[in-house]
Amino acid sequence: MSTSGTLVSADRIATLTQGLYDELVAIRRDIHAHPEVARTETRTTALVADRLRAAGLEPRMLTGTGLTCDIGPTPAESGHRRLALRADIDALPLVETTGLPFASTTHGVAHACGHDVHTTVVLGAGLVLAALHEAGQLERPVRLIFQPAEEVQPGGALDLLEQGVLEGVEEIYAVHCDPKIDLGTIGSRIGPITSASDEVTVTLSSSGGHTSRPHLTGDVVFALGQVITQAPAVLGRRLDPRSGVNLTWGAVHAGQAHNAIPTTGTVRGTLRCLDGRAWEHAAQVMHDALEQICAPYGVDVDVVHQRGVPPVENDERCTTALEAAAREMIGPQSVQLTEQSLGGEDFAWYLTKIPGALARLGTRTPGGHTYDIHQGDMQVDEGAISHGVAMLARVALTGRA
Repeated sequence: MSTSGTLVSADRIATLTQGLYDELVAIRRDIHAHPEVARTETRTTALVADRLRAAGLEPRMLTGTGLTCDIGPTPAESGHRRLALRADIDALPLVETTGLPFASTTHGVAHACGHDVHTTVVLGAGLVLAALHEAGQLERPVRLIFQPAEEVQPGGALDLLEQGVLEGVEEIYAVHCDPKIDLGTIGSRIGPITSASDEVTVTLSSSGGHTSRPHLTGDVVFALGQVITQAPAVLGRRLDPRSGVNLTWGAVHAGQAHNAIPTTGTVRGTLRCLDGRAWEHAAQVMHDALEQICAPYGVDVDVVHQRGVPPVENDERCTTALEAAAREMIGPQSVQLTEQSLGGEDFAWYLTKIPGALARLGTRTPGGHTYDIHQGDMQVDEGAISHGVAMLARVALTGRA
């Protein structure tokens, strides 16, 4: 482990974190009450920027929404690698049903994925690091990244990469709320922790006809049935099953009359994969399979495949550093091996450039209700804020070994 940060005790970080707790809870509730969807996060960006300026820092506003903020010496001055802490700041377009006194004041928009917590945690870690820097105890340069538009594909991370947010950065860390694991616990694993996620739309067309004469036209509905059942099976046999490839359909539309073969039919779904290399090949395998499946039925095939995000593949050394920070700041039993998820997370784009790690932050009150993300009733135990702040502040001081 690097010697950077060893002069700062866990007690010092814990004290600074605890001193900020009430303010951070208030900030989180403010953000929660005023959610903003992707690329409209102007209020959230301003709120974060104002608090960083109040701490004597100089945030850099990004094009559109979002910001970065450097803390501490430069890499040249310090001799240490710069690392980054990333938060996503956007909300979801759904109705909140929690009934909380600080529930969303914007109808149809809600922080139901915990991004209000992520933003507060990284802000809090930055304030802790700023205090350490002022005291001459921050040896390592750190960059905070507050990223818009995580909830849309292919994700706001790509916009930020184009704006150079990783210039001079050599490792990166993040947390994601997990309301299925208890407060005081983080979920971690080396390698893929989330999945690649693409949108797929398949449209079949023919001249149409009467259901009494299917042999005189391409039967779009029948062919759609073959696509729905056979395409996932083909992928499962053409790609390594260890890659976790999954093609699941979510919507199908064709025709209006019971006795008419329609001219078009559409099926839409998601293609997911836990292995980045397999993800690169899955698209071509899927396209070839769809052409072959539909060939006997005399229909035309059009495939719209929107590449989403790659899998988040946690670097071994960065994961080890994050777990060590959790054990030191949250507790020796705070780290558990987490399951892989087929959900997508655009933090993955950063990890295609530099090593890093994402951990799941436990937000369930022990013995309490188990919520799920992307649901209107989703709630978190706000004690998780302190855990996330302390863990990220500690890993920012040490970095990977």
